[in-house]
Amino acid sequence: MTKSAPPKHGRPVSSFRSADGHIGELLFDPEANETCFAVSENGELSMHSTWKLDSSELLIPISPDNNLLKHRAIFLPTVAEKCADVSELVTEIEAYIDRYVDLSPRFRTIASHYVLLSWVYGAFNELPYLRFRGEPGSGKTRALIVIGSICYQAFLASGASTVSPIFHTLDAFRGTFVFDEADFRFSNEKMELVKLLNNGNVRGFPLFRSVPNQRKEYDPKAFHVFGPKIVAMRHGFEDRALESRFLTEEMGQRPCRSDIPINLPDVQFEEAQALRNRLLGYRFAHLATTIVHPEHASASLSARANQILIPLLSVTENKEARSIMLDEAVRLEAAHIGEKSALPEAHLLEVLAELIEGGATDPVAVTVITTELQKRFGAEYDRAITARYVGSLLRKRLHFTTYKTSGVYVLPLPELERIATLCQKFGVRRD
Repeated sequence: MTKSAPPKHGRPVSSFRSADGHIGELLFDPEANETCFAVSENGELSMHSTWKLDSSELLIPISPDNNLLKHRAIFLPTVAEKCADVSELVTEIEAYIDRYVDLSPRFRTIASHYVLLSWVYGAFNELPYLRFRGEPGSGKTRALIVIGSICYQAFLASGASTVSPIFHTLDAFRGTFVFDEADFRFSNEKMELVKLLNNGNVRGFPLFRSVPNQRKEYDPKAFHVFGPKIVAMRHGFEDRALESRFLTEEMGQRPCRSDIPINLPDVQFEEAQALRNRLLGYRFAHLATTIVHPEHASASLSARANQILIPLLSVTENKEARSIMLDEAVRLEAAHIGEKSALPEAHLLEVLAELIEGGATDPVAVTVITTELQKRFGAEYDRAITARYVGSLLRKRLHFTTYKTSGVYVLPLPELERIATLCQKFGVRRD
């Protein structure tokens, strides 16, 4: 890295893509305390202290004195190395992860390719999230450190962090968000995190916050939060839509391998740095040519599961690896649907399906539905099953319309096809 005098003017950035095909990425040499741009054009790499974007705006690299760089809070390459064969790179990534983290072989394949996805995620409009879930001592944090340290411009945060600096860091670097102990203690912080995760896997949904300007007036600002995210937590989120965005490894399900070091050695940091340098070469070589491959969609998966999995499959060249990912996605979705089948909505759908198939008179009284629900599932509820409760489920959860006639609330029986679709969604089996 060649040292150069910092320019007096310019917009500091961590990466850029110009209209004429140049791709620039921030390099940081912690030994020399210097930053610069590595720029790729038609496979040729060069180093620059500034870059004039599209003959107009002057871009400068983020300063090495930036607090996040100074405290090594952002994982950056030091040099750009040309990408070797992708299969060899994946093999190196898998071997690196396997040395320090005890994952199931299936999820190690997923995690290794998720690393690749993080370096070219800009080619996609939807992304999955990676999650490690388990009790203390199960290896969650180790997985975050080892895998997060080789993802694109990754930064680590913990549950002790407030949400505001996370917004600003995501907006400035647009890299991989690696978050430990995502089970927030305080509801307001948890709500903000849920908003970030809900908005962050689909392009085009920034978060808006009021930020004071130089005149101490509060102006609205859009924060970019789209990008790869890896989290560790003990439990799950109550939002089922958010849960469906995660590819999850349950940690601590078996004794840890004896060859996994209890403490991370210094050489792990050096190995991660070397991989980041090669992965930057992968980004330069593949970002412009990476596209969505909708043909990888599986009939065994729901539309949502296919939506988040296809980007991962699109960066996976090995057919066997794609098969492993699809099998794991089917297993994870089956577990997710199994959880939904225990919800009150699923019980209610089962009762409605039986009433329709049994020739119930249309419309059917909500009290009749309530009685049938009590008979079949009353023992599974800690609360009283009342007509008011059932009516609320019908309207607010299943979005059916009830109305009152002759002093009684009734439900116009939905079409059997609609019931069948909802039963499939909630994992209700109809023989």
